[in-house]
Amino acid sequence: MNECRAAVITALNQPLEIQRVPVPALQKGEMLVKIEAATLCGTDIHRWHGPMMGTDTLPMIVGHEPCGTIEEMAGEKRDIVGRPLKKGDRVVWSYVACGNCYWCTAAVQPCVCPDRMSWGHNRSDQPPYLLGSAAEYMFVPKECHIVKVPETVSSASAAASACAYRTIMHGFDNLGAIKSHETVLIQGSGPLGTFAAAVAKDHGAKSVLMIGAPKNRLEVALRMGVDEALNLEDVKDAKDRRAWVLDRTGGRGADVVIQAAAINVIPEGLTLLRKGGRFLNIGIGGSGKAPIEAASIPMESTIITPLSGEPRHWLQAIDFMASRHDRYPFDDMISKSYKLDEINDAMQAMAKFEVVKAVIYPHAA
Repeated sequence: MNECRAAVITALNQPLEIQRVPVPALQKGEMLVKIEAATLCGTDIHRWHGPMMGTDTLPMIVGHEPCGTIEEMAGEKRDIVGRPLKKGDRVVWSYVACGNCYWCTAAVQPCVCPDRMSWGHNRSDQPPYLLGSAAEYMFVPKECHIVKVPETVSSASAAASACAYRTIMHGFDNLGAIKSHETVLIQGSGPLGTFAAAVAKDHGAKSVLMIGAPKNRLEVALRMGVDEALNLEDVKDAKDRRAWVLDRTGGRGADVVIQAAAINVIPEGLTLLRKGGRFLNIGIGGSGKAPIEAASIPMESTIITPLSGEPRHWLQAIDFMASRHDRYPFDDMISKSYKLDEINDAMQAMAKFEVVKAVIYPHAA
């Protein structure tokens, strides 16, 4: 096999093209994975709409949330917990930090490694070509940590673990314990916020509140651990939203606020947090400025800003779904499936918030 089909961004805000992209020859330790499912993320839409991030340039294969089966391996490999891998294993895999810089070594913060390798924004006309998940096959560098996917987790949900869900696990690692008397408020009803609801409930929160939109997303969130939801489309005034939160927290504000929407909502989120509370800032999308008045930051509060995830967070996300699949309907977050040729329909649906999560099945007939 010398080539495979992939969905490629060739120009900002223009329809993606289905192109034939070279399949690279494997060196020792590398893998080629047949993509079973590729879920789409808000970041994919931002990359499509622009502006380009950092040093990114086109063309690029869209998508950074893959799950697939091992098609080829160059030599023996083991997964993240030491089990041998073989052709046909269904897997997800981590990003790759350099391992040598200050952040990787002294600070032990590999997620902010300046040379960290990730997917969905790499040129598709330069080796190793296949570093986006909306493709029939994907190249896996030798340094990646591999996580096997159990039978109880669907390929679509496993793919979503490769971004939104592992980022939430990273956030909760940094957040620490949620006590049984605490109320968690989540801003945003997309995949980040909805998965965060399940984790917050599972971690023992007394109550999980959500502010988001549209209605169809909130309906999913209410099945995923949210106790009460406020629809932004119905309550447009921030003062009224704050009153709604205060009414449910004894006038204090939430013990924990999780920003899982966009940077624009950070200022409002801080007004919903109690004094001494914890603010978990995860959503990185949005545009424009988000000015914050210093006096609005609650005294003795803690602000936590996790980025992406370390390899263990891929494992935690998969294990969370595998062990709690009878408690939370994770697949309900996968709103609609598309063939590879329907990539533009899927991107438009995500951009218009018509779906919580779109999934591409590249080999679907």
